[in-house]
Amino acid sequence: MMVTTEHLRAAIVATIAGATAGALLTLAPAPAQAVPGYPDPTVHSQRTHNPNANYTSRWTRADARQIKAMSDPNAGPRENSMPPAYTMPTVPQDFPDMSNGEVWVWDTWPLTDERSNQYSVNGWEVIMSLVADRGLGFDDRHVFAKIGYFYRPAGIPADQRPRDGGWTYGGLVFDEGVTGQIFDDQSYSHQTQWSGSARVFPDGQIKLFFTDVAFYRNPDGTDRKPYDARIALSQGRIHADQDGVWFTGFNRVRDLLQADGQWYQTGAQNPFYNFRDPFTFQDPRYPNKTFMVFEGNSAGQRGSRSCTNQDLGYRPGDPHAEDLETVMDTGAILQMANIGLAVADNRQLTKWHFLPPILSANCVTDQTERPQIYLQGGKYYLFTISHRGTFASGIDGPEGVYGFVGNGIRSDYQPLNRGSGLALGNPTNLNYAAGNPFDPDFNQHPGAFQAYSHYVMPGGLVQSFIDTIGTKNNFRRGGTLGPTVKINIRGATTAVDYNYGANGLGGYADIPANRAITISR
Repeated sequence: MMVTTEHLRAAIVATIAGATAGALLTLAPAPAQAVPGYPDPTVHSQRTHNPNANYTSRWTRADARQIKAMSDPNAGPRENSMPPAYTMPTVPQDFPDMSNGEVWVWDTWPLTDERSNQYSVNGWEVIMSLVADRGLGFDDRHVFAKIGYFYRPAGIPADQRPRDGGWTYGGLVFDEGVTGQIFDDQSYSHQTQWSGSARVFPDGQIKLFFTDVAFYRNPDGTDRKPYDARIALSQGRIHADQDGVWFTGFNRVRDLLQADGQWYQTGAQNPFYNFRDPFTFQDPRYPNKTFMVFEGNSAGQRGSRSCTNQDLGYRPGDPHAEDLETVMDTGAILQMANIGLAVADNRQLTKWHFLPPILSANCVTDQTERPQIYLQGGKYYLFTISHRGTFASGIDGPEGVYGFVGNGIRSDYQPLNRGSGLALGNPTNLNYAAGNPFDPDFNQHPGAFQAYSHYVMPGGLVQSFIDTIGTKNNFRRGGTLGPTVKINIRGATTAVDYNYGANGLGGYADIPANRAITISR
């Protein structure tokens, strides 16, 4: 790949950031400067607001257009056009299968505490994953997804484990029929479980927060009514001995939250709405409260002309600013993602209420999946994931992790890395069409769909699953966890650590615990 001035600049910025992290934590953020031919990014202060305040930060079009500004316009077919500092190393096509052919595996999360520490239990590391039977086509998995679990011995370095990560598949968390009980309309055609997070407690109790979903489809696959997605809780207990890990409980589900139509779009407002992926945590500034972030869409009827000049975010007089009406005419009004916030009403975490969203991406993208709050150095990092194909017209960027930094849960979040938001993307060539995971574009980089559903772990480690690796007529589907990578997080920057693992790629399916608990049998 041609290394441009912009790529060198990105690498220099990442290097300087490591040496000046302390200053970045105390000084006001300096506005990123425009690349010739592109607008200036929006000025964001990182200033914090009370979590209950009616304030929502915006990931603006001016911000998101910085992603394309970093792309090398001279990158040729099958080359990466994005800066190496923000690009996941290319994953080889001969990747191992962690389940040995038992199940498709995608969104995955560990057992964590209120500060996102990851726990082993009685010497076993344990993860939960969305799984589906391998008899299904990989792209058919979403309406058949179930939550399964894996375990492996703790404390073994990645380079001493089997290449597939050394996990044992333990089976499904829920018995058939348990998660469908909360739906008023029991005539669903498919009932499935989507992503969430799992809190572990010292006595072995597990609180599993997840997305409970019912589909109502006709035999020909069309919808007879919008699907019903709810944020739910089920409680169980983990057990472990020298032979392995198992669970008891998880035989009841509590309906916690349904999209309200005020802040978070409902199925009646948009049959394709997003409402899922709960992640819970405690803020050290509010030690007696537990918060939740989740993916949502900004409330309102689908297709309503509700974007504003604030959503565009251009500085006064910017010659590269867009006209609001023109932007909405392109169909960008269909991309109305946000990241929601809720707070628990009791210590049992069984009752919650909504707060206003902490981030909107109106007329920018339609998906802000699997959001999480990551605390480091007194800063609050908000990470989420998005697809290239869900960006609005006029916005482009790779599949991957997007991140923002502020001084509290509710902040005027500054998008990372030159004000763009891109934290870790797949190797992608923005000069060429994306194609699809089941049909990659001939000219696209073979890693453009290599990883998705990233989860940022302690120490900047990042795990994801493999979707597709390869190019048209020569690609392999994944359905297993990919290699862990590491990003160095400094102030308002991230950079891939190419000294981690083998040229930046760590062990496959490596999700190490950084804490341990021992429970009695």
